[in-house]
Amino acid sequence: MPTSFPPWTPEHEQIRDTVLRFTHQHLTPHRHDWDKAQEWPAREVFAEMGRLGLLGLRFSPEVGGLGLDWWSTAAYVEALTEAKNGGVVMSILVNTDMATPIIDEIGTPEQKEEFLAPVVRGEKIAALGVTEPGCGSDVAGLRTTARKDGGDYVINGAKTYITNGAIADFITLAVRTGDEGHFGVSLVLFPTNTPGFTVGRKLDKLGTRSVDSCELHFDNCRIPQRYLLGQENAGFIHIMTNFQGERLVAAVMANAGMEAQIRDAIQYATDREAFGRPVMKFQVWKHKFAELLTAVKASKMLGYHAVDVLVSGEDPTLAVSQAKLFAADLAQKVAYECLQVHGGYGFIEEYDICRAFRDVRLLPIGGGTSEVMKEIIAKWSGF
Repeated sequence: MPTSFPPWTPEHEQIRDTVLRFTHQHLTPHRHDWDKAQEWPAREVFAEMGRLGLLGLRFSPEVGGLGLDWWSTAAYVEALTEAKNGGVVMSILVNTDMATPIIDEIGTPEQKEEFLAPVVRGEKIAALGVTEPGCGSDVAGLRTTARKDGGDYVINGAKTYITNGAIADFITLAVRTGDEGHFGVSLVLFPTNTPGFTVGRKLDKLGTRSVDSCELHFDNCRIPQRYLLGQENAGFIHIMTNFQGERLVAAVMANAGMEAQIRDAIQYATDREAFGRPVMKFQVWKHKFAELLTAVKASKMLGYHAVDVLVSGEDPTLAVSQAKLFAADLAQKVAYECLQVHGGYGFIEEYDICRAFRDVRLLPIGGGTSEVMKEIIAKWSGF
């Protein structure tokens, strides 16, 4: 472990400061309105982020990225979380850290130019299409098919819970090109203006309401075979590798969100008086926040350890799974206690903790459930 941990550099802090300024100016002031409207001006915001160079931190300079490390991403995610709107943060991270890194890693130069470079510039929006009706965490069981016909793939099937599904210009799409199981899965880049593609229901969710999560339908959709990402029937391993980054940013986001919730709750408890003195003067709340702060510090260290493992080049699967499991489950407790100290006001939508309480419930589900994380940890621990 480095002598200074986390090993923040002036470059990392510059990224954090830039993202914080952007977030406080363009995102945080609209957190209530966008959540209530169940939409946000994604194209306008992404265009501004692209202008500032905030959509391709780790991507190669050839596509307009900055070629930075995972610590830069951690600083970016922590600052972005100050938007205090889980839906908006999720939409941005799908675009930068879930649907697109695999293109930078294994895409052809032509694919990068057509799909990735416009995302970095803020001109296109991406979605990740893996989950299907009836097989959430079971990626090997997906049934959307891509059949070769001439120089095309003909795609049929359905996806669900797809973040950015209604606004995406293209989808990094998991399809079945071979036999059942792991070894018949491929990834393709799917433009959403393809004939036969339709957006179904925009799902009415408990939380992360600012961004859409949709059902998607593919009816004899033709795309050229040059949109195959990587090798045919080798998509499963790429999806599993991509999941590590997705789960890691989820853990970092959860930790930063918990810190913000505790900070706001302590401020509320300091200002709010009950029985003639500030709520924060009661020992029960002093001890409660001492406990929460300690747990969140431990969770942050697990997350930073996972970043360190990833940066070192080691397999991050165990570290990432532990970080996501711990942060996702702890986030439920932190949101509960921070809402509780607000009393009745915590039950009112105008308070940030009310929205946070709803938003964090996705963390033990999305990107791999806590139950799946436990199974991975058990496997890597040899039992």
